Amino acid sequence: MNTARLTLACATELLQKHGLLREVICGEMWSLVPEPQIANTQVQHIIYDSREIIPGTMLFIKGRFRPEFLRDADSRGLTAYVAEKDYSYATKAPGLIVHDVRKAMSLLAAAFYGHPERDLAMIGITGTKGKTTTAYFTQALLNAYSVGKAALFSSVDNCLDGHTYEESDLTTPESLDAFRMMRTAVDNGMRYLVMEVSSQAYKVHRVHGITFDIGAFLNISPDHISDIEHPTFEDYLYSKRRLIANSRTLILGADSTHIDLLTQDAKQHHTPTTTFALRTSAVESPVGASTDAPSVVAYPATEADGYVISNREPDGSVTTMGPITLDIEGDFNYANAAAAIAIGIQAGVDFSSSAGKEALRVMQRVRVPGRMEQFTDPVSSALAIVDYAHNRLSVNALLDFVEKRYSSRNPHIILVTGSAGNKALERREQIVSAAQDRIDRFIFTAEDTDSEPYLDICKDMARHVSNTSVKSDIIVDRTQAVEAAVEDAREHRDRFTIILIIGKGDERWIKDANQHTAYEGDDRLIQRLFSYTPVPQTLSDALS
Repeated sequence: MNTARLTLACATELLQKHGLLREVICGEMWSLVPEPQIANTQVQHIIYDSREIIPGTMLFIKGRFRPEFLRDADSRGLTAYVAEKDYSYATKAPGLIVHDVRKAMSLLAAAFYGHPERDLAMIGITGTKGKTTTAYFTQALLNAYSVGKAALFSSVDNCLDGHTYEESDLTTPESLDAFRMMRTAVDNGMRYLVMEVSSQAYKVHRVHGITFDIGAFLNISPDHISDIEHPTFEDYLYSKRRLIANSRTLILGADSTHIDLLTQDAKQHHTPTTTFALRTSAVESPVGASTDAPSVVAYPATEADGYVISNREPDGSVTTMGPITLDIEGDFNYANAAAAIAIGIQAGVDFSSSAGKEALRVMQRVRVPGRMEQFTDPVSSALAIVDYAHNRLSVNALLDFVEKRYSSRNPHIILVTGSAGNKALERREQIVSAAQDRIDRFIFTAEDTDSEPYLDICKDMARHVSNTSVKSDIIVDRTQAVEAAVEDAREHRDRFTIILIIGKGDERWIKDANQHTAYEGDDRLIQRLFSYTPVPQTLSDALS
């Protein structure tokens, strides 16, 4: 891996430049610069996990760190540490004491890995709903257009070479991991990086120092509000808004709540803005509309299936493409497609060219693991939909799709759902209130938790059910909960049953007591219970 030469002198100079350095502590010596005998010491390895110390390591100390973690650090070759506290009593290695270790880690990681972000067209996508799907659509477009030169950081998978997708741990990686992965992507010849940018990424400075060439703000609604995430909606929204301040150009959902504030942000930071929207007909498209109308609009085709995408050029002229038909279900996904196309236009994709038309075709074939995946039971003819819906906005969108597509069949709808423990407490009421007047049965079950017991979470959700005509059960074991839903459908084959399994998607783990434990995954579980294995359709399949 290609890395730059980072010495302790260079590190302290960079931290001073950004107003982060408090002092350098080396034994009894306290100074604003490293002592001459260590100034040119080169950093060979950077980490934030003390278990990974090897000779030449710079360790970033953050989070729930305990001094005993440094017990044998010197013998293993610790070169220096960066922290907000003095640990000279636990190690002989020099300490770079800073005001904010997370900001320092992002800046020093960028320098250590040779600023790979400068060699990539950086595209950051945020929003309460649709980040992952829009990121997949965008990466598919750019990857096809550039012939395999687009990397991806998402909450589902990461891709660093244009074709290999590996499960991710965080929506937005820790800054040190992100720059390491960017370095790999650049070394692999990537020209674009499409990444989801969570509110936490700005809250805890995972993207500190990064300016995105294109930022996309899809939508906003209350979420992630808790003592360990965002204390208020204002704090959540402000964290999301930081993307606007740190983007060279902005793609903005025209129907976002607080659109006036978001537009003011863009003007304050002199960020050119393109808006996009989903509309119900061509009448609401930009054709002949004022300059205040959305620039990129998706609307249903009148003489064919799918949606037409219209784009208002800077000179006022309008071009259209399509109709397009997405393999992933849900009309709301055409809004995500419109956002991806708007990003593509800003990134230089010529959709009138043969390469642009092929890129558009590839995008249409994208399916995102664990998002709007459908399975049919050969025994009962029940339909199961596995989706990552986990808040009011996404649950409403899912139920809107079900109503539009299947209301004529008067379905009996079972919702298998849980909610996160210890955080985003408002989701519990949101999920229930969004669903209870539109379904027939809740089955509350385990999702992910730190220390809050699964049963307590389920009981908290159940107490929000006020519609007495809706059946409500608690089955903590997630596998057993899905099994109960399937059993319900098979016991009533005379009706059409839809089983909605939300919150986990294709994740192969479930968090209990803050530890990941093996879990089959909602998608594989329902396939097994239905004894049905569809032909996989993934992004890599679509590219082949």
